[in-house]
Amino acid sequence: MIQLLMASGLGLVFSIFGTPALIKLLARRGYGQYIRDDGPTSHQTKRGTPTMGGVAILLSVVAAYLVTHVVSVLAWPENGGMTISGLLALGLMLGMGLVGFLDDYKKIAKKQNLGLTAAGKMILQGTIGVAFAVLVLFFPDEAGNTPASTAISWTRDTNVDLAFAGPIIGAILFVIWVNLIATGTTNAVNLTDGLDGLATGASILVFSGYMLIALWQSGHLCENVDQAACYEVRDPMDLAIVAAALVGALIGFLWWNTSPAKIFMGDTGSLGLGGALAAFAVLSRTELLLIVIAGLFVVITLSVIMQVGYFKLSGGKRIFKMAPLQHHFELKGWQEVTIVVRFWIIAGLFVAAALGVFYGDWLIHNGGAFPGAEALR
Repeated sequence: MIQLLMASGLGLVFSIFGTPALIKLLARRGYGQYIRDDGPTSHQTKRGTPTMGGVAILLSVVAAYLVTHVVSVLAWPENGGMTISGLLALGLMLGMGLVGFLDDYKKIAKKQNLGLTAAGKMILQGTIGVAFAVLVLFFPDEAGNTPASTAISWTRDTNVDLAFAGPIIGAILFVIWVNLIATGTTNAVNLTDGLDGLATGASILVFSGYMLIALWQSGHLCENVDQAACYEVRDPMDLAIVAAALVGALIGFLWWNTSPAKIFMGDTGSLGLGGALAAFAVLSRTELLLIVIAGLFVVITLSVIMQVGYFKLSGGKRIFKMAPLQHHFELKGWQEVTIVVRFWIIAGLFVAAALGVFYGDWLIHNGGAFPGAEALR
């Protein structure tokens, strides 16, 4: 628990003090946000606001993680150091963040809302996703557990194993599956990042949920307890530390990103956070639960899919005034802050529902394995 508080606190300190330094640097270089002319007219006042704020978030997370482990090893050597699961989660986050950084830089350099080509972005994201998917199937621990498995997971691995047709085909299917998750999460966070503080606040709630899941898993590992619903996962406590660092860094960034935003996270932040989200789903063995815990991101993504699909099928008609969904409510006359706070509430309800499902599954499988469980069922 001390490590979680340390990681979160350090992430907050690094971010809340590092972000204004980044704002000054970006403003001095003229790295401001380009605003689409076809968007809500109220957004034109945001033109020129420094972007690429995701740099502050990602660097703060990495710094908080590293410092936490250095202090932990010196103070409590028995706790061990960094783990492969934590490093892989950071690796996917930084890899996707790098793609976002290149995209942001091209937009800034050209002074227009055009960054990497769709094909170029897809190739880069796919390369990083494949590398992550391959690596998580290696590095077994003493019990033989690798950071991930080829089984599809809900609150834990299910009986649906992608390796049903053999290890090679299973590995290929797993790589495709992980890339679908990573593509979905990066695009979902990117689409949500359209109003001041919206994606930041929603991400705080989602990663807080994953921190609690990983913390619970760390106390109920199959190697340590004799329970029907124990967890065969690698390094959950270290994943909780990564999540804590993310929560702290995002809170510090939100101080500057809330309305009126002094800086935007840009694609650097949204793709990096999307990568971290995919990593947690895969490494904590909660791939399908991701749909619930990241429900707000899912709803906003679906609004875009529905809008585009209906537009093409109906010959130009629209379901919403504008997509993603948050802009629909802007055009209906809702104030930006009202939309953001209400969407945060929705995000929190999705996270609460996911935690309820996760804990409920544990209760059902253990059937009163601890005092008072029967009353909670």
